[in-house]
Amino acid sequence: MLTRRHLLKSFSSGAAMLAASGLLPAWARSPRSLSEAGITALSGNRFDLDIARSAINIDGRTGEAITVNGTLPAPLLRWQEGEQVTMRVTNHLDEDTSIHWHGMLVPFQMDGVPGVTFPGIKAGETFEYTFPVRQSGTYWYHSHSGLQEQLGHYGPLVVDPAGSDPVGYDREYVVVLSDYTFEGPHRVFAKLKKMSDVYNFQERTAGDFMRDVSRMGFGETIRERLMWGDMRMSPTDISDVTGATYTLLVNGHGPGDNWTALFEPGERVRLRFVNASAMSIFNVRIPGLPLSIVQADGQNVRPVERDEFQIGVAETYDVVITPRKDRAYTLMCESIDRSGYGRATLAPRPGMEAEVPPLRPRPLLTMKDMGMAGHGGMSHGGMDHAAMGQGESGGQKSGEMDHGSMDHSAMGHGAMDHGVMSHESAPAGAMQKDGMGAMEAHNHPTGPGIANTAMQPQNRLGEPGVGLEDVTHRVLVYTDLESLAPNPDTRAPGREMELHLTGNMERYMWSFDGKKFSEVTEPIIFHYGERLRLTMVNDTMMPHPIHLHGMFFELVTGAGNHKPRKHTIVVKPGEKMSFDVTADEEGDWAFHCHLLYHMHAGMFQVVSVRKDMAEASQ
Repeated sequence: MLTRRHLLKSFSSGAAMLAASGLLPAWARSPRSLSEAGITALSGNRFDLDIARSAINIDGRTGEAITVNGTLPAPLLRWQEGEQVTMRVTNHLDEDTSIHWHGMLVPFQMDGVPGVTFPGIKAGETFEYTFPVRQSGTYWYHSHSGLQEQLGHYGPLVVDPAGSDPVGYDREYVVVLSDYTFEGPHRVFAKLKKMSDVYNFQERTAGDFMRDVSRMGFGETIRERLMWGDMRMSPTDISDVTGATYTLLVNGHGPGDNWTALFEPGERVRLRFVNASAMSIFNVRIPGLPLSIVQADGQNVRPVERDEFQIGVAETYDVVITPRKDRAYTLMCESIDRSGYGRATLAPRPGMEAEVPPLRPRPLLTMKDMGMAGHGGMSHGGMDHAAMGQGESGGQKSGEMDHGSMDHSAMGHGAMDHGVMSHESAPAGAMQKDGMGAMEAHNHPTGPGIANTAMQPQNRLGEPGVGLEDVTHRVLVYTDLESLAPNPDTRAPGREMELHLTGNMERYMWSFDGKKFSEVTEPIIFHYGERLRLTMVNDTMMPHPIHLHGMFFELVTGAGNHKPRKHTIVVKPGEKMSFDVTADEEGDWAFHCHLLYHMHAGMFQVVSVRKDMAEASQ
């Protein structure tokens, strides 16, 4: 009968032989323990990280990746809250590289964004990151140089709390979700620029037309088709890059590799999910097991039990499961457009597998996703529930204004009151409101980079993501999340800013307020120490995971002083939502869509947190 020691010894010997022969995939070439199940783990406070190109093997196919210490994903870095950590990063590539510590509160010089916080790491050079660890939780790190992230330059990061952990568990696994294309990212981007729907093989057919006629009638079906045609959009444009080119990975394993995590029946198992993909939003479920969500973006939340959750690019969720039966379970990670999936197995013994559920029918966008609330969904009259601080009950707090129904198109920029706020404080097209309620006018941005304007955007924080609206089981929504600890800053925002997420899918142009990053001349100014409300309106028909570097923000969900704190938020199509942020981290910070090709195409700006001139001169 094999003992665990014999098993580990046999595995190590076999792995060494395979590594010597070059047959072992890149993710498994370095020593690892069975408990880490495929991810190399490094702990301590000093780390040497080598960035280079490596050959990889995914589901029997060979390709090339940019790896850290030769592994895909990069090694799990395990830090301790309260310590000072140092990472010596050596670039063995023939191009510049970088590492951004996603979600970590670091000095802006250590944030790792070339051209914003530092010049990048040149080929052959070593850069030393060093900073104090001021938080705990599940995070990740990745390149912020070009399209390297798509090639595998990403890894998980776990910070253990200085005190007791409020989450109780017997065993844990890090689950890194990602996508890989054998085409290479630059070829993918070039194809998207030439034909934005090149990877969409789920277009509607004549059969769909006939079914719609029987359901809606011929006239209504024709009107609906003509409306989509006029906008040169398709209701099946859920994802830009799909399973037509992507293999979806779990800890570097394709579906055929079947990464497996072991458990003892009755154990509480903590799964630390990291969506490190370039473009893939995942719907995650474990058929037969409820999921207790205990952490979001590294921040502890009041546990909430659900059966499925959607995880946007760059988000993290910690989940506790308790499998009580002596059987295998499938971890199903389905892409939002259902063109592919990543999968893994949770089992009491190696070699066990459970049934892999079939992909569900692909979802369709509706008029509601265009920002036309009166079509394809209940109209809320354009009311901005996020700005009103409403809860799940839909009630409006007294004394707060409804700005959602304002006709912004009737207001010209000439009406802007620059006496309320200095001009440099506003990004192009931004609407702002000072603490006394005065509001600067705002036009809906226009231009060649804008194909659609959400005329009736509405708050959708209480809705599941695209494709999960009609499932019969429990799905996590943002309004389910409540911070476990009270929010550190409970001041009312003294200023409000509105920013539009804009794009032209046909030309593959993505931007904020109609301007891509190369066209922006001034950063978005946050005044140091201020409490600010940022309202985002998604004028596009795609969900955008928006990430703010350097600071956490609180979603305006109606959760009182326990609003969920996040660093990344998926803004749904046609949505208008708000978050409050305290500008307490001085410096320049990237603010962008975390869909890699959207950011690369221009959906990126810089937030500059500045002290007032009077204070700065003291």
